[in-house]
Amino acid sequence: MSTDYLVKALAFNGGIRAYAVRSTETVGEVQRRHHMWPTATAALGRTISATAMMGAMLKGEDRITVKIQGDGPLGPIVVDANAKGEIRGYATNPQTHVPLNDKGKLDVRGVVGTEGTLSIIKDLGLKDYFTGQVPLISGEIAEDFTQYLVVSEQVPSAVALGVLVNPDNTVKAAGGFIIQVMPGVTDETITLLEEKISTMKPISTLIDQGLSPEEILIEVLGKENVEFLDTVNVKFDCECSKERFGDAIQALGCHEVQAMIDEDHGAEAQCHFCLETYQFSEAELKQLIDNMPSAED
Repeated sequence: MSTDYLVKALAFNGGIRAYAVRSTETVGEVQRRHHMWPTATAALGRTISATAMMGAMLKGEDRITVKIQGDGPLGPIVVDANAKGEIRGYATNPQTHVPLNDKGKLDVRGVVGTEGTLSIIKDLGLKDYFTGQVPLISGEIAEDFTQYLVVSEQVPSAVALGVLVNPDNTVKAAGGFIIQVMPGVTDETITLLEEKISTMKPISTLIDQGLSPEEILIEVLGKENVEFLDTVNVKFDCECSKERFGDAIQALGCHEVQAMIDEDHGAEAQCHFCLETYQFSEAELKQLIDNMPSAED
């Protein structure tokens, strides 16, 4: 049972909307599955924390998929989540690591790159998907999400994300917060928050020191100003299955599937997210062909 969770809150009489997440175990699970190296873990871990909080802004069965495509050696990062705190993600080249940056920190920008895009697709259960995209402005992830929220969703926001990695590559601490300014908030409140955020300890340090998501928001917003609304458990969860991969193989068409039988005498498919591998025998592939709506493909 994961101890990761996020909280939703309002502050300053509804003038501020806030989210905070502890994602240490979830990011750790992804690091283990993909045998990730430290800087890759930091980049993917930050994206997981941000996507979990963005998922918490959704309702019901809605889903969100985040793709960060930079020009660095890590390659594309893909993370998806739902409103229930279930999340999964991968980086294309998980064994990517570069020297520490000039501040002695993991150089996330160095692996992500500074040229590229942050894309967000929301499946809101309607016929059309909502898609927003912004250019990367830093490659450090938090600033890029801030830019997305301001430009694409037109909500002035502050995003803080952090991951601490142990010497053995395991995850020591991961999490983040998003603070959003609602219409009607006073300039005084905005100034107060800007000062607080600029002087507080890094988010990963606060989590490593044992602060809960609630305590992190109290640290930012002040205990007397914040009202907690909801708590959502966060955990790694992959929805892949042999049946889904079977559907994907069927979608290739009769000739492609027959070629798998003739040339390879079977098929193997692997999930990008959890690395689960599914084997299909010749008989199973023949069954997929038989079950196709039309054998004329």
